[in-house]
Amino acid sequence: MNTVRLIWDRFEEGFIVLLLTAMTLVTFVYVILNNLYTFFYAVGEYFSERSEGVSEFFYTVGDTVLDIVQSMTWSNATTKALFAWLIFFGLAYGVRIGGHIGVDALVKLASRPTQRIIAIIACIFSLGYAGLLSVASYEWISTLMGADIGADDLAQFGIKQWHIAVIVPVGFTLVFIRYFEILIRIIRHQQVGLGLADEAADAMKLTETGESK
Repeated sequence: MNTVRLIWDRFEEGFIVLLLTAMTLVTFVYVILNNLYTFFYAVGEYFSERSEGVSEFFYTVGDTVLDIVQSMTWSNATTKALFAWLIFFGLAYGVRIGGHIGVDALVKLASRPTQRIIAIIACIFSLGYAGLLSVASYEWISTLMGADIGADDLAQFGIKQWHIAVIVPVGFTLVFIRYFEILIRIIRHQQVGLGLADEAADAMKLTETGESK
């Protein structure tokens, strides 16, 4: 079980890195090409009065690059789709690492039994929220699958709207699983709170570090 959990955790981290890398590469290539053709046109113009053959060569290269840029209407849609996947897949990852905004500074002033009760209630509400959105989004995906509508600027690659939107129910289902794991750990006294980031403690540590310097 621990091996499966470790493999999933590594896959989760690797998949997020993959999404970030793909977004960066698509944006980088588009920006570079969008500015590159002007360079070839400028060089072609420079040689226009010196060598017609060289000038024509650079103009041709510039036209080719411009055609590529104009055909990359899919780049913006791809970046949006990748970003959507990053957000909804990253929800569960944020719960796992305690990366959400820590607003439990007042809760930590209570006794440990009280903290535990509050954490259980919070988990139940979180499970209800994630479960409700999981079911609702699955119904939404079923409708999109039935409609079989192509995604904007990505239909040319055979990508449908539901291919992109399917990450919504998947993401909320993973969030449900993560909070269920936290609830089990709290009930078994293996954990007190939700494991969320404690910004109050972090701020105090930064203040103490600054004063020591």
